[in-house]
Amino acid sequence: MDLTQSPIAYIHKNFDRFLKELQAYARIPSISAPGFPKEPLEASAQWTAQRMQQAGLCNVELLRVSDAPPFVYGEWLKAPGKPTVLLYAHYDVQPPGREAYWKSSPFEPQIREGRLYGRGTADDKAGGMMHLAAIEAYLKTAGELPVNIRFIIEGEEEVGSIHLQDFLKFYQERLQADVMVLTDTANLDVGLPSITYRLRGLVDAIVEVRTLDHPVHSGMWGGPVIDALTALNQVLSRLVTREGKIAIPGFCDDVALISKTEQQQLQRLPFADEKFRREVGAVASLQWAGDSQKSVYEKIWCEPALAILGVDAPSVATTSNQIVEWARAKISIRIVNDQDPKKMLRLLCDFLQQEPPFGCEVKATAGAAGDPWKGDIEGPAFRVAQRALAKGYGREPVFIGCGGSIPFVKPLTDAFPNMPALLIGVEDPYTNAHGENESLHIEDWKKGILSAVYLYKELAAQSSS
Repeated sequence: MDLTQSPIAYIHKNFDRFLKELQAYARIPSISAPGFPKEPLEASAQWTAQRMQQAGLCNVELLRVSDAPPFVYGEWLKAPGKPTVLLYAHYDVQPPGREAYWKSSPFEPQIREGRLYGRGTADDKAGGMMHLAAIEAYLKTAGELPVNIRFIIEGEEEVGSIHLQDFLKFYQERLQADVMVLTDTANLDVGLPSITYRLRGLVDAIVEVRTLDHPVHSGMWGGPVIDALTALNQVLSRLVTREGKIAIPGFCDDVALISKTEQQQLQRLPFADEKFRREVGAVASLQWAGDSQKSVYEKIWCEPALAILGVDAPSVATTSNQIVEWARAKISIRIVNDQDPKKMLRLLCDFLQQEPPFGCEVKATAGAAGDPWKGDIEGPAFRVAQRALAKGYGREPVFIGCGGSIPFVKPLTDAFPNMPALLIGVEDPYTNAHGENESLHIEDWKKGILSAVYLYKELAAQSSS
């Protein structure tokens, strides 16, 4: 008898309860951003621990590191000879943002048209609950799991997992496993299961331009005296070509070539230009930047990308007829595999400061320097995940990248370099995870829970073959 049948039936029978539990979980405003109260984080950690115990996990604890919100830990290690799986999720959430833009209260989850709306419903309380439901389904039916489980759920991912590295150093021996499953990523589309195998890194800097020691009247001094904003615009305009490619000499020399397998995976991905335009909210006349010979997904996941994130200067509403003496901007560049963050940051800062327009003062202040990450999609753990997702969703999964940087991935993969990392989540292009009206596609969440059941079974079977 296929032991997954009883857990699968249990999930179908109890899914409405799982959904109500997720709603209760999402009502806790566990915001980790500075300036918000800490009590909801503690309450969310306590709720998580109780839910771990309810699922049947053992040795459930709140583990504390410095002044970080509690790390919630639970385990089930009663499958001798079978693989151990390290599961990761987080219970903290983003601030609600502009509450007037929410169609329903951010911390009163509401179901509309097959989606559950509310802050944290998808990112990432659904991720943690997905595995807890699958674990419970096994333990309440089969009485055992086919694999060993170690589960950590943290409370500060949304502020960069600041203490995760220290936590991993302190508890490294306790977290040893054969494979890790990190549940905080998205599917390429609703109903299309996706495994994220690469992330871009990040470098950023602030550049400040100064032409005078105080503002002066534009009528009396304009002509020979250049304003700082014009000079800054000249500095910024040199960063990219007319096609939108990064123009910093040497910056793209180290970009890793895409393997034949990756090219094949990219070619398999469905893409509709009009749909993509709607999702991003592009104006009708907007042309895509970058190499026209490369696909949109290749540009987002496999190529570096530069953006000017903001400019400080007098606002249009408050400006007068003055030549401004200073202006500054923040520049961000997403980097890819084989690009060294420290080297890329140095190239960016040096380029910003070279040949100042009109002899103005230019100062570049270095910011972040985060590594990209890439998994081996041809490894056995990835093949196992493919089979599990295909069973759970009823269609073959795809391999995708993420154009952003996920802060917890690097510390975890650095701490356990020989442990394959599977990034599997339940968000989708319509989730709007950090914006208003965050939502979870309910049916996809159910398919995610089913996939977790199959994943544990497939991992066990892989170890026996």
